[in-house]
Amino acid sequence: MKNFGIVIISFFITLQVAGQNSKAAKLLLDAVATKMEGYENMEIKFRQTLVNEDAGIFDGDEPPIYGKITLQKEKYHLVYLGNTFLFNGLTMYVINEEEKEVTVSQGDIDGEDGFIYPSKLATFYKEGYTYTMGEIKKKNGLNLQFIDLFPIDSASNIIKITLAIDVKTTHIYQLIQTGENGSKTTFTISTLKPNQKLPEKIFSLDTQKYSEENGYTID
Repeated sequence: MKNFGIVIISFFITLQVAGQNSKAAKLLLDAVATKMEGYENMEIKFRQTLVNEDAGIFDGDEPPIYGKITLQKEKYHLVYLGNTFLFNGLTMYVINEEEKEVTVSQGDIDGEDGFIYPSKLATFYKEGYTYTMGEIKKKNGLNLQFIDLFPIDSASNIIKITLAIDVKTTHIYQLIQTGENGSKTTFTISTLKPNQKLPEKIFSLDTQKYSEENGYTID
């Protein structure tokens, strides 16, 4: 009976520590969301890397993919994977310059299960995730607090998302997405510039440039 009592006490202590850990993680995530949502806009440059050791893709095997996104609330202008994504809050335009094709759809990017919409970068954690505080690590001269997020949906293709948060600025520095197939996709923010003076129509499609008269297919 004595050993049973020790097990019960240990169980409740574990639950209490886990609860405190989750609360601390939420407080930091809320602080990040408040900070980044408080900006009028943000210009972010990032790089993406992929590792999948099960598929024979190791760190450094493939060159990084670079991208740039301008965010203003739910609107964004994203240059990524050779395409330009324009979202004005209602309509999405995907411009493929090489194929001279413009795809038009209503609503945000229709991504795969687990996809983090650009407009939800700082707030995606609020729905569908549990979270826990990880370690604090020093990297590239930054003190980074890591937080692990786990999808509540057991059918998700993503088993874990790890955020690395710059303790000094309360900005997201890195987002690491771990898939059920063993792949690990890392997005690292190289620069983040808030409250920039933006071109007036940065989130709108230039209908003169991207027109059928100029050889573009509008779909």
